Amino acid sequence: MITPVRQLTLMTKPALTSDRKHPGTTTAQGHVSSRSVFSRLFSQFAHAAARAAGSPTAFLLATSFIIIWAVTGPAFGYSDTWQLVINTATTIITFLMVFLIQNTQNRDSLALQVKLAELIIAMKGAENRIAAVEELSEEDLEKLHKDLSERAQATSDVLNVRRGTKKQARGKSD
Repeated sequence: MITPVRQLTLMTKPALTSDRKHPGTTTAQGHVSSRSVFSRLFSQFAHAAARAAGSPTAFLLATSFIIIWAVTGPAFGYSDTWQLVINTATTIITFLMVFLIQNTQNRDSLALQVKLAELIIAMKGAENRIAAVEELSEEDLEKLHKDLSERAQATSDVLNVRRGTKKQARGKSD
């Protein structure tokens, strides 16, 4: 038996033009925004580069590069230029990878937030305001955390009392 899939509605109102980052995003004049095209292309590139950089092949290539560099040391007399090659290469690669990794983390974090928000909204009895807590100030977030921690502790206490009552009832019937 096939069960129907509930349709996901992400937004109830249209996003601002600057917030839309889909391939078909257009400006008010009907032209495709170069910012959205760049954003989409960078996102695709960053995703592919992060995947490639995290692969065993990339690790082997980097390790091979370092071994080749180390082996060529005697041939270059361990010169300043020889040292500068590895320092410059690693600095440039590290600098660029910071941006790729940050982009990937931002995407993953946003995707996780969207999934959690959907679960919260779909849960009967859940507070829908929790679905957008990442927009709260630090103080409001800490206050909400404290309130929810207190509620969780109170719920835990009630459950422990109930469990204790059930254990006592089972003990008497044995």
